[in-house]
Amino acid sequence: MDSLRRDYALLILLAALWGGSFLFMRVAVPAFGPLALIALRVGLAALTLLPLMLWRRQWGLWRANWARIAVVGIFLTAFPFCLIAWAQLSLSTGMASVLNATTPLMTALWAWPLAGERLTPQRGGGLALGLAGVLVLLYGHGARFDVQSILPVMAMLAATASYGWAGHMAKRWLPGMPPLVTACGGLCSAAVLMLPLAWWRWPVSVAGAEAWWAVLLLALLSTSLAYLIYYRLINRLGATRASSVTYLVPVFGVLWGALFLSESVGVFMFAGAGLILAGVLLLGWRH
Repeated sequence: MDSLRRDYALLILLAALWGGSFLFMRVAVPAFGPLALIALRVGLAALTLLPLMLWRRQWGLWRANWARIAVVGIFLTAFPFCLIAWAQLSLSTGMASVLNATTPLMTALWAWPLAGERLTPQRGGGLALGLAGVLVLLYGHGARFDVQSILPVMAMLAATASYGWAGHMAKRWLPGMPPLVTACGGLCSAAVLMLPLAWWRWPVSVAGAEAWWAVLLLALLSTSLAYLIYYRLINRLGATRASSVTYLVPVFGVLWGALFLSESVGVFMFAGAGLILAGVLLLGWRH
């Protein structure tokens, strides 16, 4: 029982860390820009996990599967991270974290062409609820459907679609691969990709101490430590129960934004979040 309580405490901690990633990006992205910020995030996280992977003597597994790990890693980290960082130039911490909760919806949508799963009425209803939640959030964000309001939301949805696709490809291409190998290898590949982009778009002005602290916390806590906790939970609770963290991340994202950035939480935020989470729950419901 004590062990189970410890695992669920870790689940809450993981949600707090991943919810905090939206806070850290919101603080740091105006100073660094999306490309430099994400290069720092994946680079520092890779440097943190690489010694652990070497210590566990898993280098050979990475080398034997580096190409597939690189593709999965890039679409699970670098690409969606850049989209989220760009979106957070205009979206609040809370709204970005709520939109991020569409990841299970996108994963279910990809299951149709990639895994051959039928789009049942239950799945269709869950996707419809999720779409309705996005539309409510969009209406509350801009009160009008113009390009300036739509593009950041579309970037968030493209990011969650990337998460969903990469999740399916990881299951297809890397069955049985130790999670640390996939994560560390993917982060290293993402860091190599992001390095020239960061050099190209490195900010001219020097970032302040607050932005640098946000980068460090983003890389060390919301990326490296969060990955390690997630892998432990998968081993202890199983993938399905560990994925329930998705329901908690928006709670902490909204909370951190309200506490530290004084972001307002309106009725559209609650309504949109409720519809998205209802869609996710409907997708995961088992008769």
